[in-house]
Amino acid sequence: MLAEVGFIATFLAFGAALYAAVMAFYSVRQRDERRLLSARNAALATAPLMLVSLGALLSALLTEQYQIAYVWNVTDPNTPTFYRITALWGAQAGSLLFWSGLMSAFAFGAIALNWQAQRRLMPYVIAYTMLVLAAFLALSLFFENPFERYWIMPDDSVAKGVFALGGAVPPSAVRLAETANGLNPLLRHFGMIVHPPLLYMGFVGFIIPFAFAMAALASGDLSSNWIKATRRWTLLAWLSLSLGLVLGGRWAYDVLGWGGWWGWDPVENAAFLPWLLSTAFLHSVMIQEKRGMLKVWNMFLILGTFSAVIFGTFATRSGLVDSVHSFARSAIGFPLFFFWFAITAMSVGLLLWRWRRGELRDERRLHGWLSRETLFVLNNVIFVMLFIAIFWGSFGAPIFSELFMGTTITLGKDYFLQVTPPLFLALFILMGVAPLSAWGATTLLRLGKALIAPSLLAALVVLSLALLQPTEPLVLLIYGLIALSGTVALWETARGAAARHKRLGENWYTAFTALIARNRRRYGGYLIHLSIALLGIGALGSELYQQETQRTLAVGQSLELGGYVMRYDGFLGGQIAEDGRIMDIAQVTVLRDGREVARLRPRRDFYPNAEGMNTMTIPSAHSTLEGDFYVLLVDWEPISAQNATFKVFINPLINLIWWSSLLLILGTLIGMYPERRVALATATVEPSSQLAGAKA
Repeated sequence: MLAEVGFIATFLAFGAALYAAVMAFYSVRQRDERRLLSARNAALATAPLMLVSLGALLSALLTEQYQIAYVWNVTDPNTPTFYRITALWGAQAGSLLFWSGLMSAFAFGAIALNWQAQRRLMPYVIAYTMLVLAAFLALSLFFENPFERYWIMPDDSVAKGVFALGGAVPPSAVRLAETANGLNPLLRHFGMIVHPPLLYMGFVGFIIPFAFAMAALASGDLSSNWIKATRRWTLLAWLSLSLGLVLGGRWAYDVLGWGGWWGWDPVENAAFLPWLLSTAFLHSVMIQEKRGMLKVWNMFLILGTFSAVIFGTFATRSGLVDSVHSFARSAIGFPLFFFWFAITAMSVGLLLWRWRRGELRDERRLHGWLSRETLFVLNNVIFVMLFIAIFWGSFGAPIFSELFMGTTITLGKDYFLQVTPPLFLALFILMGVAPLSAWGATTLLRLGKALIAPSLLAALVVLSLALLQPTEPLVLLIYGLIALSGTVALWETARGAAARHKRLGENWYTAFTALIARNRRRYGGYLIHLSIALLGIGALGSELYQQETQRTLAVGQSLELGGYVMRYDGFLGGQIAEDGRIMDIAQVTVLRDGREVARLRPRRDFYPNAEGMNTMTIPSAHSTLEGDFYVLLVDWEPISAQNATFKVFINPLINLIWWSSLLLILGTLIGMYPERRVALATATVEPSSQLAGAKA
């Protein structure tokens, strides 16, 4: 029954989404409030329907319903409950359904919370969100159905279908359990219960600002209302995507066993591309709100962000790119590409139409190269340049060469490390300078004076890093420029708190909290800048000063690397875990200055399944503020394991990358904190006169 319940709920959600989209457009054309209310109620109904659908699939996973093909493909009798939950998004069909469920939840929240305040935009918001939702639900219903069941036909062949076929009977449950595939070992990591949902929330969340932007273009309400209505939704999506990227890096660091966290893989880049445009958007909308400028540019950025989201989804799910992160090639490639092309062409066409009509004129012009708005524009240009460079290296060059040269040219990590560092450095410089400039105009002398104290703080950071890790002067300068973007944030916050402490006599804690409460957006942004600075220092240090070696050791022998000594103590072979995997574990001791600092257990895990064994190499690390001592078990002598081969890395400052995410969360939450309560949707019928203004 779970398969039938889930499929029917999904189908009803698909029907409700289509109905809501059509009725919302029709309500504007006819100026019919009742039809709009009907569209709204249908749109809101998609969320509980998708909750039933996802609940049915999750229940099937937890209760081992192996007659459902998706359950058979991603679990087996040895799969722990924890990983049965993560299996909900562990493969193509389940992740698409989960994606649609999140989308319906975001649409529910945006429609309910903005129903009264943004009534003129609501018909179009409903229409666009529901069209996108219907498109993804169509993929789940007609191409990647997670509720398909196995059936034995009268001629003993095996068929798939949700409902019973003529003369068909379910296959043996025992036999299905014995042959079940089990979850991909790469996904058996704690981060998999957090990383994919956050990444999907980031992707799906951008449908809200996209829908409001399209609503503004369609309705003719081209003020800043759509930006104000979606600021917190955009921040939530941006935070989710940011954390998803960082946690994805942590997963790669812990599971893939190559000693790094970011490899410029096409799938990593597919998620990074919308982050770049959305970050540019979050900066540039402030100019529109404060100065009435960049209206066309902001539309371009948010429409481009959502287009990048759909393209990235297509690239990772169609087989376009080959990656350990990507899903298998499937039939959804062409329809998803068609949808991406159609939604991008429609949005660009609508933007160009409004622009040619002269309805997106800026209220002011840029004044002075050192004004805050000019520096923000430069910031945006660099973000777009990064987007173009990374898109070309990940997708443009391979596709272009395949289409026009008959061969596939792949640009690897070296390309990205040559092209992107100067652009990232320019971003960090602007992060340090722009917050100190003023709206309208700023003199070089004033800016120079404002930079003195933050520069001294940055110099202290550089001195500390130099003492921690001997470094070339050029690298120290780069460290200083990165640190400046964080020390400016610290100094400006401290200076504001000191002013309150002196002027109002508040204690330091009260002064600090009151300062943040007075302008949460500014000081939340400062914390985010500080977190990005920490991440930049960690990424630079771990990339430039990583040390590695590989040695074969007999029991009792040692190797030295970067001031550490690692001794091979012994081997535990054939250890069987509760989930059925077999572990071969090396035991090593790590010493520094003759003192034991850690005992590590790098291992190799073997996952038996119907097709043989899947193997995972799991590292073990000793972590400090200075960096990680990171050990991989590469090989060992059969039977006795008296000799084993280890690959050892020292990754300086890499933990700053993970710790920076805590400040990122705090800063974004401060910036999102609501200043007033917003009205929920009600079931009452509003006067039809309110709808009349919805027509352009």
